[in-house]
Amino acid sequence: MNAFEQLAQDIKTKNSVVCVGLDPMQATTADEIVSFNKHIIDATHDLVVAFKPQMAFYERFGATGWDAFKQTIDYIHSKGVLAIDDSKRGDIGSTSQAYAKAHFEELGADFITVNPYLGSDGVAPFLTYKDKGVFVLCRTSNPSAKELQDDIYMKVAQLINQWGSGAVVGATYPEEAKALRAAMPNSMWLVPGYGAQGGTAESVRPCFTAGGSGAIISSSRGIIYDKDPRAAAMKMRDELNAVRSHV
Repeated sequence: MNAFEQLAQDIKTKNSVVCVGLDPMQATTADEIVSFNKHIIDATHDLVVAFKPQMAFYERFGATGWDAFKQTIDYIHSKGVLAIDDSKRGDIGSTSQAYAKAHFEELGADFITVNPYLGSDGVAPFLTYKDKGVFVLCRTSNPSAKELQDDIYMKVAQLINQWGSGAVVGATYPEEAKALRAAMPNSMWLVPGYGAQGGTAESVRPCFTAGGSGAIISSSRGIIYDKDPRAAAMKMRDELNAVRSHV
């Protein structure tokens, strides 16, 4: 069973499409990151289908941050949950091959986010890991995304279909999501931007395929910095399930 198949099974088993982003922005040391993440994972692992650590918040501490990232992925796996390495890598072929080895083999991530700007040769090395999953940036949720993506996101969607990869589609563009879902009817989506960035259960409705599957929805600050992360994750799960039940 590859990573996407496992993810689809976990969505059914847990009746959840919640992904928690582990973005420890307030941590001041790598050790603090690990402690913080374990607290969040312990509180929410049975409610979510994936955790998504954002590499930048770990790399800022250098080698100790890299080790904290590895420890985080190992702890996620110890709870039986999938880990999405949110590193947004992507470069010329030989460089992407090195990135793929680092993130899939050394760090042990189940999925990675990939920037497609360099074209197929920057994505292909990640796709050679048939047991792993790749989420290609397609329509991101940040405000300035329109400066570039308006002209190319449908082309990227066509390439994602060719590659057979997953897609990253932001929660804040429901109209674009409708067109993109028509263009990528079978791809699994990672949908960031829920909660603090303005995405809602209703705005992500077009992201799902028939029966309310085909997408996982990610929230970071809205859960990890809530006074009760478990309650926040449960609320998000229930809000999304209410929408998914009518797709």
